[in-house]
Amino acid sequence: MVFPMVILKLVEWILYQLLANSCYRAAKKMRSYGFFFSKNPSLKSSSSSSSQQPPMYPSVTKCDLENRGFDSLVCDMNGVLLRSHSFFPYFMLVAFEGGSIFRAFLLLLSCPVLWVLDYEMKQRVMIFISFCGLKKKNMESVSRAILPKFYLENLNAQAYDVLASAGSRVVFTSVPRVMVEGFLKEYLRVEGVVGTELHAVGDYFTGLISGSVLLQKHRALNDYFGDTKPEIGLGTSSLHDHLFLSLCKEAYVVNKEDINKSSSIMPRNKYPKPLVFHDGRLAFLPTPLATLCMFMWLPLGIILAIFRLFVGILLPYKISIFLATWSGVVIRLKGQFPPSSTLHPRKGVLFVCTHRTLLDPVFLSTSLAKSLTAVTYSLSKMSEIIAPIRTVRLTRDRNRDGETMKRLLSEGDLVVCPEGTTCREPYLLRFSSLFAELADEIVPVAMNTRVSMFYGTTASGLKCLDPIFFLMNPSPSYYIHILEKMPRELTCAGGKSSHEVANYIQRQLGDALGFECTAFTRRDKYLMLAGNEGIVPDSTKRKKP
Repeated sequence: MVFPMVILKLVEWILYQLLANSCYRAAKKMRSYGFFFSKNPSLKSSSSSSSQQPPMYPSVTKCDLENRGFDSLVCDMNGVLLRSHSFFPYFMLVAFEGGSIFRAFLLLLSCPVLWVLDYEMKQRVMIFISFCGLKKKNMESVSRAILPKFYLENLNAQAYDVLASAGSRVVFTSVPRVMVEGFLKEYLRVEGVVGTELHAVGDYFTGLISGSVLLQKHRALNDYFGDTKPEIGLGTSSLHDHLFLSLCKEAYVVNKEDINKSSSIMPRNKYPKPLVFHDGRLAFLPTPLATLCMFMWLPLGIILAIFRLFVGILLPYKISIFLATWSGVVIRLKGQFPPSSTLHPRKGVLFVCTHRTLLDPVFLSTSLAKSLTAVTYSLSKMSEIIAPIRTVRLTRDRNRDGETMKRLLSEGDLVVCPEGTTCREPYLLRFSSLFAELADEIVPVAMNTRVSMFYGTTASGLKCLDPIFFLMNPSPSYYIHILEKMPRELTCAGGKSSHEVANYIQRQLGDALGFECTAFTRRDKYLMLAGNEGIVPDSTKRKKP
């Protein structure tokens, strides 16, 4: 008897929510019509003319951006600064990247329930599922290294132009402050961020809202500014924002028509701050439908990754390329293996590659159908075991690493990635100059990858799973461009310094890929993404007493 009663109670609750929401929406419409009627008595006689009533506030595109340096601006995050009105994908990123795949699956299962809830209850449910038991440290990592990429890709260019023109910027939002504050202050130079505060016990979030009330924007604005009014207010065209905007001297709204225009999309070259580094596994914005497709793909993706992995390890080059291509892997090769040197016939060729994933040397070796040796720094034991080519670990001691690479070059061809770490975006990190001191036979190789579902690199996760995640993509692709061998006069043997050679090759590879060269290093990447210098301590070394 207990189970049927639970089902009846659940059905009763869902029906109540549906009816309550329907009545609430109807009341809002009636109130809005009554508001317009009271403002315009002449409209009372015609319902058709009321539907043609112009919006209460002008579009954000009508805002004059001149001489705004001393004005204060207030706005919301979702639906205004972000083109999307739904914040579900960002809660999913917190659940998946900061929590676990099981937490993400639970949030996905809640979608049918979220659909029938009102705005406040929907926010509460998503907050509870995403944050209950989540470590503060994990949320800080997601906020710093993962969310900014997706915020920038969804940034509303029209709203940002208005924001950037103002001298003082404050954001009021009902979403948790910890999800948006880091991005707003670091990338958009927002002075104040006021959002819903979360309750925590020690180092863990409880999933409950501090104060038990979602932030009310109009009340928060009154508390923040007091009797003064901000000069500019940005909001949505919904009635929820009308009270918030009425407290500003000038008010503008972001309409759905403006969001759908191409002019609202922020191009990468106009980002307020270049996005060079980011972390996380998901390579797509996890909307409910996209997340559902990912979970449906996962079982097949795992099987496919294992198949591709064993094909690359066990089978000859030609067969492995055929089967990999048949399974969806795309390999595009440009250029060919350089001719043998007549000056140093017994010395190997040094391939200098850009670094996109741990599989760079493997795909180069497979594409050339030639056994190569790769030098690595922080390769996991599992990756070393399953690697189909020879790998040699370096120590980060310049003299010892130089001797090791000289010895390997005397034994055959060698692959080195002088960036020292991977980069996902169209940038090249600073090249270490050590390789230029060791060889005269240098062949630059431009490599790039494309994925649609999972990134095959991580700074704070399990690096041993990087190849698996890359191969789990439905159709991962590798672009390999083998450039001409470096002329002798442009190497150290021709009188050039090692730094000049390294910088020249970096520019060559950047031009071949259309990437921008930077001075960032491995240390910069790991300090930004993981809060450390990216050096794995050697467990084989015993501490001195």
